[in-house]
Amino acid sequence: VGPKVFQYVIKVIVQAMQLLYTMLKIEQPSYILLQNPPGLPSIAVAWVACLFWRSKLIIDWHNYGYTIMSLNHGRNHPLVQIAKWYEKLFGRLSDYNLCVTNAMKEDLWVNCNIKAVTLYDKPASYFKETPLELQHDLYMKLAKDYEAFKPRTESVSSNAERSALTEIDEKNGHVIKTRGRPALLISSTSWTEDEDFSVLLKALEDYEQYIDEGVKLPSLVCVITGKGPLKDYYNGLINKLHFKHIQICTPWLEAEDYPLLLGSADLGVCLHKSSSGLDLPMKVVDMFGCCLPVCAIHFECLHELVKHNENGLIFRDSKELAEQLKMLFLGFPALEGKLHNFRKNLRESKQLRWDESWDQIVLPLLGQNE
Repeated sequence: VGPKVFQYVIKVIVQAMQLLYTMLKIEQPSYILLQNPPGLPSIAVAWVACLFWRSKLIIDWHNYGYTIMSLNHGRNHPLVQIAKWYEKLFGRLSDYNLCVTNAMKEDLWVNCNIKAVTLYDKPASYFKETPLELQHDLYMKLAKDYEAFKPRTESVSSNAERSALTEIDEKNGHVIKTRGRPALLISSTSWTEDEDFSVLLKALEDYEQYIDEGVKLPSLVCVITGKGPLKDYYNGLINKLHFKHIQICTPWLEAEDYPLLLGSADLGVCLHKSSSGLDLPMKVVDMFGCCLPVCAIHFECLHELVKHNENGLIFRDSKELAEQLKMLFLGFPALEGKLHNFRKNLRESKQLRWDESWDQIVLPLLGQNE
């Protein structure tokens, strides 16, 4: 009820009271670890709770809340400016600070006088390559609801268990990949303003045209997972496309199925553009955990995660993405070429997992206080 500014003020006051009441009821902690964003009103409330408990406040900076607000309101909106002032002021009151990129570490120091330690996001242990048998089970499950995973042609034997990408070999009962199978392309999103999916849709139109022109490319199954405010808008755009060689589906996956699908895919696509230019897309971290190469849209500090021509490719527009898809899938599914090399590099990189990274970087930091 009332003007937007009034609604914001009331919301912040109510949330602050609820949060403070909850935090003062818990057992006395040694540390309070707060992820930002969202930081309004939680940074101030956590600081007050730390004063009460005589605890240490750790802020884990994943981004700036005011830059996310600016996507809707613009950088110069009074609410955005207040949020910016608030984050800088209360951010300085923390005892320790973690951040997700070296670029953010530098920005926090230069613009906010906040000293932080870089703790890169790492994949959880369950993000890994999916065995073929589990891939088949997942495809068969998805085929019940999504046309893209159903077999393209009828089997000679009506008893054969098949999906669009895998089947059971009737001679030995083993799972094999179907001959002439489509490539599985995956992207995940929260369907918000910081990801422009029209870039991917335009690239897929160009990819379809390459096939029509005679380029030897596989058909595509393109899965875009997630839910959010712009999903209906983009589903409307997808429904207007009439592809012959590409099938797109936008499922909301069960939590346990998402890592299995990442571990089964042939290529990931990331359209995340950081609102601040200082954070990295968690979806790419998870994809790399599954040894899944990616094509990711360029922004300032992306090179800290995606190494161009080493574990994936960086593109700037739909035309460049279409060219990359053509280059990567030419001759698919032959075990050679860039796509295979990227996956090989990811397997050999032996990247740290989340708990290992925490033990190496955060525990020594906390140990200084013991």
